[in-house]
Amino acid sequence: MKNYLFAGGVAVLAAVFINAVQADGATAKVERPVAEKGMITDPYEVKALDIPEKINFAGEDVPLEDPDVLERLDRELLVNTYWQSNALLIIKRANKYFPVIEPILKEQGVPDDFKYLAVIESGLTNAVSPAGARGFWQILQGTAREYGLEVNDNVDERYHLEKATLAACEYLKKSKERFGSWTMAAAAYNAGQYGMHKQLERQKVESYYDVLLGEETGRYVFRILALKEILSDPDKYGFKFDQDDLYQNIPTRKLPVDTAVTDFADFAKSFNINYKILKIHNPWLREAHLNNKSRKQYYIEIPEEGYYPQSK
Repeated sequence: MKNYLFAGGVAVLAAVFINAVQADGATAKVERPVAEKGMITDPYEVKALDIPEKINFAGEDVPLEDPDVLERLDRELLVNTYWQSNALLIIKRANKYFPVIEPILKEQGVPDDFKYLAVIESGLTNAVSPAGARGFWQILQGTAREYGLEVNDNVDERYHLEKATLAACEYLKKSKERFGSWTMAAAAYNAGQYGMHKQLERQKVESYYDVLLGEETGRYVFRILALKEILSDPDKYGFKFDQDDLYQNIPTRKLPVDTAVTDFADFAKSFNINYKILKIHNPWLREAHLNNKSRKQYYIEIPEEGYYPQSK
């Protein structure tokens, strides 16, 4: 009986082995399906990045022959390349907002590279910092008023992209005049003009790349450089997308308003949009109404028809 059982067991195992081999062979012959958009087909790899041989900010060369400078740039390139979701979101938003920022910089005589300063300040969103800085350019309340922006509970023009960009340009030009370089002007945007002057004087140096600064300002210009490098050549850093993957700037018309508005929900409906859409395009309107006791003329942006579903 034992012999019969043993023989039967061997036969079963042999059959299982043969079936397994045949199954493996069949599997090997099956072709992998063609990858569809959005599917990851290659194994994920984390690689060291090639540092550009030359890089500049606003036409001012970065001294990559300094090993400290090289390492600091490498850090920011790695951090921003491998924080893929954030970088890809910025690439998408840049397509929407850079066309608004770029002509203002050009008109004001500020180098185009400063659009990347807005990227690292806010990620191209209307962010609010713990210190109370707001908007794409992260302007503090006192600075905003100093540079002509209206800031109160009803209206906060730090959220007005065009006006905030103009204010940032004025600040940057004054910093350039004071420090003599656009690189220093960028650093002073983070540390403040007084703070930068104090450190340069104390350490007896003139260049951003020679001064020892705190963690945030010490990384600041290198973060700008990294985002400039990645957004200027995203394919080089592994970011794949089509043009229709990017966010689009919806055209608007500017409606002059020099009276109070009692209810923006009703106001929006009169233009076949809803309150949400009105506020998306006019984030500087901070309340559900506009006081405007002074009869100041504001321009409210109304999106062109056909870009949003009909409001219900």
